[in-house]
Order: sequence, then structure tokens, then C-alpha cells
Amino acid sequence: MNRRDFIITGAAAGLILAARPSALFAQDAELPEVPDLVLGNPDATVTVTEYASYTCPHCATFHDAVFKPLKRDYIDTGKIRFVYREVLFDRYGLWAAMVARCGGEMRYFGIQEMLYKQQQEWAASDNPNEVVENLRRIGRVAGLEDAQLEACLSDGAMAQAMVNKHETDAAADNITSTPSLVINGVKHGNMSFAELSGLIDAELAK
Repeated sequence: MNRRDFIITGAAAGLILAARPSALFAQDAELPEVPDLVLGNPDATVTVTEYASYTCPHCATFHDAVFKPLKRDYIDTGKIRFVYREVLFDRYGLWAAMVARCGGEMRYFGIQEMLYKQQQEWAASDNPNEVVENLRRIGRVAGLEDAQLEACLSDGAMAQAMVNKHETDAAADNITSTPSLVINGVKHGNMSFAELSGLIDAELAK
């Protein structure tokens, strides 16, 4: 996906929250912190940041073909610090990210796995209510209670804070497409695992 797919920029953020009647705007002073989602070695000399959207088919493919071996060979072995940043192209992607965060950091990446694996099922409908129910179903499978899911999906302050974080991070790293990778401050586009591992190995060798 590229920048023409964005509908969460500036004033358009209101359209996303308006799709959930219970999601209300909050003043900036009241917005919660939205932490980065981090895996791997916090002291690693190489940081890989992935920018991705839960409604992006290329991101789902990347997750299966590239992220999994990346986790196996570089994250779980402590060679790199990995940061995942949500790109919020649309309201479905925002809701999916809110459900993933609903389980806390311990469950986030497990829910992420389900969101990408089942992307064609939960995001296929043109009916927003159906999409929300599909996301609730994924949350339930992950062990979340209905009341917990409803509270997360109705949290307007968190939604606005996530939109703000997305806009700030994407602008800082000049993100115009997904998936995008930033390796030690240098932006790269979508790539194979072989290409990514070559770049990482070069940074590790410095």
C-alpha cells in the first residue's frame, strides 16, 4: 500500500473515530501513552523497525515469509532489537491494532499472528459492524473477555493517541508505503528475507 491509501491524516482522524459512536475525542492533555512494541535484545547494536498495517496484504505476506525467519534467526537469538509500529491506513486497521493492544504487551504479538493469518476473513466485509464482530472473535480466541474488548474498542482517547503516534512516527521516518523497514535509521522498502538478512549482517559486522 502507498500513501494514497491513507485516510487517517489530520482532520480525517475524526472519520475513523466517528465510525464508533462510543469513541469520543479527548483533549491532548488527557491522551494515554502509546508505547512502541518491542522484541529482542534491548542492548543490541542493530535496531530494525517495521512499519505495517493490519489491512495491508503485502504486510501479511511479509509477516509470514520474512518476519518469522527474522524472529527465529535474529530476534530470538538476541542479535537485534525489533520495533513494530502500526500504520493506520483505515478504520479497520485502527480497530485491529486496538484489539491487539487490548491484550497487553504479553499477548500483542500472538494476536498479531492471528490478525495477519486471518486477514482475508476478518477484513473482507464492507460492513463495519461485521468487521468489529470478527475482531471481537479473534480477541476471544486470544483469551480476552467481551467487556475487556468493548472497553478497548470504545476507548476514544487511546484511538486518538494511536493516530497521533502513527502520524508522528510516519512523518519522522518518511514512511509512504507498507511494509517499510528502518534499519539503524536507514529506511528500506519491502524485501525478501535474504535481502533483509544481508543488510542486518552488514550492520552487525560494523
